[in-house]
Amino acid sequence: MSTFSIGVAAAAGMTALAGGVLAQSDAAHGPSGLTPAERAAGWKDYTGEDATTKWRGYKQAAFPSKGWTFENGTLSIGRGSGGGNIVTVEQFTDVEMDFWFKMGEKANSGIMFRVAETGGEPYATGPEFQLLDDAGFGSAATSKQSCGALYDLYAPAEHKSLKPAGEWNQGRIRLRSGVLTHWINGGRIVEARLFNDDGTPSQEWAGKIAASKFKDWKGFGVLPTGHLAVQDHGDTELALHGVKIRDLAKPMPGEKVLFNGKDTAGWTAFAGDAGGLGEGAMKAIAQVRDGVLVIKGQPIGYLRTTEKYTNFVLRLQWRFDASKGAGNSGVLVRMVGEDKVWPKSVEAQLQSGSAGDFWNIDNVVMTTDPERTRGRNTKKVATPYPTERPIGEWNEYEIIVDGGTVILNVNGEELNRATGVAVVPGYICLQSEGAEIHFRNIRLVPLD
Repeated sequence: MSTFSIGVAAAAGMTALAGGVLAQSDAAHGPSGLTPAERAAGWKDYTGEDATTKWRGYKQAAFPSKGWTFENGTLSIGRGSGGGNIVTVEQFTDVEMDFWFKMGEKANSGIMFRVAETGGEPYATGPEFQLLDDAGFGSAATSKQSCGALYDLYAPAEHKSLKPAGEWNQGRIRLRSGVLTHWINGGRIVEARLFNDDGTPSQEWAGKIAASKFKDWKGFGVLPTGHLAVQDHGDTELALHGVKIRDLAKPMPGEKVLFNGKDTAGWTAFAGDAGGLGEGAMKAIAQVRDGVLVIKGQPIGYLRTTEKYTNFVLRLQWRFDASKGAGNSGVLVRMVGEDKVWPKSVEAQLQSGSAGDFWNIDNVVMTTDPERTRGRNTKKVATPYPTERPIGEWNEYEIIVDGGTVILNVNGEELNRATGVAVVPGYICLQSEGAEIHFRNIRLVPLD
């Protein structure tokens, strides 16, 4: 998986994205503070009242005594103030950081990840999400040194939309299962596989480092864990607001594991015309193989939880067998009524290429974007890039069911949102729909 190669024509698609579902999400954030669902999903506020206890100076025991200021939920530093670099007190492996940033003219800074306090500067070990006033420096928008780039290694895509110095922009960094993603203002502008499933650097990432100025920097870009850091470049004029971070390698607060990696405890199966409900259906539809829940695809049917849930954050990973190609499945939430093909529920689609679509099964009361809805199907928000990993690689769904709202996040990106959904306790189902599909890391945090 490489960085994007997307032409200027894709910008039209990005306009729809920036003004659609993601824009609703941004407005809900305010852009500061956390909702109950966000807290349940593991987010922590890093520009809240206790911000100075969550950051400290690089190689220092406490928050800097000069340079950096914290006021009204905003961390800021002035040009030449001598504040120095700051790092998170916590260290992270897989991590997601969402933040708003505002730069002064000719501001130059960056946010680094997996930083060790061994070198003279955080960038000695930590790759950098570049923060730069592109216009002030005369930088091309797609330069490897421009804003949003993975500094000097991966350039941002051509559809990058950056507001000028003095205005707020939204950035996001996500490193999950070896894949790094950068966003600016709702658009994904960098994506690259840095690490293999075993944590070793990917061939592409190792090659990028070897061909760069970082080639002889011991530990650069290969550490398994580390701090997040914000750079004081000396000429930095930067403000950060609405910063939230979550550790994706840790359990969500109060989470319930729905699949234990050993057996199908907590689930039952329905096999349609090939055995109905019960143990025989389970044997026909599913098996556990090497810690992975394998749903065979035939017979048609589904696994469903034995417990009902109303409001929750559900997170799971899925993939299709690369040797068998693309396939179809789905996650059904708030399933009610009789077991049948298919039961009354809201479906979060898993068909290859369509993950993030909604299907309304059996006339569930719900409201979706009419421009993307045809009959029972609501298409995901259009993006100028694929949102799913290549067949055979793991993807992640985060499904938030909160009162009348259902949100579908695919690989960290919100792709669909329904409102006015009937609020009823119901089962969660994983479809067997013609193709073998694998699931792992299925867990849920109740919001009730």
